[in-house]
Amino acid sequence: MGFEEATPIQEKAIPIAMQGLDLIGQAQTGTGKTAAFAIPMIENIEDQQAQIQAIVLTPTRELAVQVAEEINKIAQYKQVRALPIYGGQDINRQIRALKKKPQIIVATPGRFMDHMRRKTIRLNAIKMVVLDEADEMLNMGFIEDIQLILSEIPADKQTLLFSATMPKQIQELAKNFMNEPEVIKIKTKEVTVPSVEQHYIEMREKQKFDVLCRLLDIQSPELAIVFGRTKRRVDELSEALNKRGYSAEGIHGDLSQAKRDSVLRRFKEGTIEVLVATDVAARGLDISGVTHVYNFDIPQDPESYVHRIGRTGRAGKMGLAITFVTSREIDLLRLIERVTKRKLERRSIPTLAEAIEGQQRLVIEKIFNVIENDDLLKYKAVAEQLLEEVDSVKIISAAIKLLTKEPNTEPIKLTAESPIRLKNKKHESKNKSIRVKNKRKRGKKK
Repeated sequence: MGFEEATPIQEKAIPIAMQGLDLIGQAQTGTGKTAAFAIPMIENIEDQQAQIQAIVLTPTRELAVQVAEEINKIAQYKQVRALPIYGGQDINRQIRALKKKPQIIVATPGRFMDHMRRKTIRLNAIKMVVLDEADEMLNMGFIEDIQLILSEIPADKQTLLFSATMPKQIQELAKNFMNEPEVIKIKTKEVTVPSVEQHYIEMREKQKFDVLCRLLDIQSPELAIVFGRTKRRVDELSEALNKRGYSAEGIHGDLSQAKRDSVLRRFKEGTIEVLVATDVAARGLDISGVTHVYNFDIPQDPESYVHRIGRTGRAGKMGLAITFVTSREIDLLRLIERVTKRKLERRSIPTLAEAIEGQQRLVIEKIFNVIENDDLLKYKAVAEQLLEEVDSVKIISAAIKLLTKEPNTEPIKLTAESPIRLKNKKHESKNKSIRVKNKRKRGKKK
């Protein structure tokens, strides 16, 4: 599969998991944790037993599909098979697939509960349970479902929990359902993305869309992901980009599974150049070739930031991530810089002239590409006739003008997003204490 050496999470987790011990792994997306639990899981499964022996719970459909694919790749030379189970897919189709006796189920909590109630999934032979991205499942309101699922599974099971953060409810879950778990922490510095150039641009909220269009014109990304904070924002942005002549599609939790699959397939094929996504919809997406990430809305926490920019700069190639920030969000930007131990480079707002120049450069590249690769013989006679009547520089200038997508300045109004309040209470209380001290100092001076 191309594995040469273990990532830090794999190096620490695999020996513990192989011993059958419970494990808490604190690590972000992109650290190789799927293989960290999949390898011991496959090794410990008795492949001659045609019954469910392990389950993996994930927050989203996309992640369930991706994890199941990864497990099946690792298990391809053993008689072990993983089946993804998620909402949005026909349940009868899943029941038929379950009759083929997979040993591993990768599921979203809601749909897993449906199968538990229908008794189409039997829990009596389960030896291992993995909770993947537990904090994200908590954010999505699955914690009660997870508690119920864990209480139904035999008590002598092995439990592995992976989470980027460890909020109190996740700690409680571990305390109630895990047996003296070993704890592994992978520090943030190991998961920030060194192969991604990181910039930010400060602007007013109403400038964001025009700035995005100018950047797309100047940088002409092969494949770009634009992150928006809400489903509504994603819909408005993708519609506005299409009105401006860009090939864009949105992806978020309200889309049907068939629509999401279609959008992702077209994006991977390159027929869509810009994918607009929410954090939840993009979590776990394994898309290669993304050259640019634009944070249209700044993410609400540093973990989400690391996850977003990790979509680019893969397979040894450099990527570029640009974050849009309003003046009231600068504190949040500084928090991201402190946690990721990386200073973002400030950039100025690109000018209209730079956008036009970028478009012209792209057109010239296309012309050279046609000259080098296409048969132009049938156009030669027309070209020679034109040259007899008009100066060659004028002809080329007119061609560039026709092919250049003139920046559209037609105003497009997006719904204003409410400003983010910092979730970090320590940060808030620290600011409060500073204000109190300043008041005391002023009082003493008086």
